Amino acid sequence: MKFFRITALSCFLSIALLSCSKKSENTWNVEIKKPVRNVQVVDISKEFYNADIPLEEFQQKFPWFQGTVSDADFVKRRNDKDEEKIYREALSKIDINKLNKNLENLFSHIRYYFPTFKVPTVFLYSSALQSVTDPVFYKPEEHMLFIDISGFMGDGNAHYQGLEKYYQISMNPQNIIPKASEIIAESFVPYNRDHQKFLDQLVYQGKIMTLQDAFLPGEPDYLKINYTKKQYDWAKTNEVNIWNYFVENDLLFSDDPRLAERFIVPGPFSKFYTEIDNESSPQLGIFIGWQICRKFLNEKPDTKLQDFLKMNAQEIFNQAQYSPKFEK
Repeated sequence: MKFFRITALSCFLSIALLSCSKKSENTWNVEIKKPVRNVQVVDISKEFYNADIPLEEFQQKFPWFQGTVSDADFVKRRNDKDEEKIYREALSKIDINKLNKNLENLFSHIRYYFPTFKVPTVFLYSSALQSVTDPVFYKPEEHMLFIDISGFMGDGNAHYQGLEKYYQISMNPQNIIPKASEIIAESFVPYNRDHQKFLDQLVYQGKIMTLQDAFLPGEPDYLKINYTKKQYDWAKTNEVNIWNYFVENDLLFSDDPRLAERFIVPGPFSKFYTEIDNESSPQLGIFIGWQICRKFLNEKPDTKLQDFLKMNAQEIFNQAQYSPKFEK
């Protein structure tokens, strides 16, 4: 199957999609009557590299930070000027006041939909590039959110030499909040590892992206999915072709584990095994799952978000009646 672009069709699609985007944005643009205020943001590395703070004092304050590293190696890292330089540069890229306000907005929206959500303490730190491809992690039981600021120094940063470009495109300061939202969203979406068909994986990812819509109603879609705008536009323009490929090749109900590697896991592009591969956007399975879930909620707007998250993929797919068409 060949992919194609037609300028006229692209224009019609853009108009239609803009309309859908506005409708979706209005759906999630809720009034927050009790917003979260004064999120506690702690810069661990500021104290880590402070020679005036004894090791014992640091260990008492952050007993979980050292992990299995020996005291001798820990002290060596605290005195490593190259690592400290990376931290200083990473910190200089971030507007802490803006970050705090954005976190307040994010947590306010999460708590609106999940009233029992406990606002986490946010810990900033620098891994000195050791965990930049996975720079945010969340511990809901302890109400702790960790952000490795060395993972957001900007696409093309000199420190990222040798790192795959497809990782770097979402390693900018503007990606911090969408990635934090995504990680927290994952904690709300049930996942059944048994008997996973490709459709199950698509809808699972689509549910996470739906929470991105709910938690970040004012954020551009391309940032929510870790794309560049060009990659997002490519996916929207080729949505019909992508879907047709999945259907015509009987992928939806396949349990081939390689489909996740081709269309869900991070990479430079999606793998259709056609001449279009190098042009395509990565992780198009996530994109399509997102559109299926959006279509479901357009068809069933009265569905409560918590009930939607509990529904199985087949039920969502059947009721969504998702089958994108080119505009005439």
